Amino acid sequence: MKINDLRPAEGSKKRKKRVGRGPGSGHGKTACKGHKGQKARSGGGVSPGFEGGQMPLHRRLPKRGFKNAPFKKVYTVVNLKRLAVIEGVDTITPEVLLEKRVISKINDGVKILGDGELSRPLTIKAHAFSASALQKIKDAGGKAEVI
Repeated sequence: MKINDLRPAEGSKKRKKRVGRGPGSGHGKTACKGHKGQKARSGGGVSPGFEGGQMPLHRRLPKRGFKNAPFKKVYTVVNLKRLAVIEGVDTITPEVLLEKRVISKINDGVKILGDGELSRPLTIKAHAFSASALQKIKDAGGKAEVI
């Protein structure tokens, strides 16, 4: 095989539809837009959500709820089963989790969730804990400290 033998797969390359280039092309005169009407004009018609002057659906429906997006806390979550496999460390902090590559970044804090079991007592320092995680840490004889 030589470089000049390379070709795209059959049917993978499609020619662009050239409209408004005369009657011989089959897409001449009205350029596939039909006759007159708003969508045939230059500018191509309307913005998304426009309903021909009728009050659009997104303005007819009542708004409900509240989004706290700019102030939302995004925690990096870690389950107990991920902590149980860390060897040689008795105190687990977010920095230890980063070092051991359990997490890739801290975000707004680390939250410990209760999926899994602890077999040895650990001191865990994190920004938040779930109720089940707190219970399992205490049952294993460890301590949970909120940073």
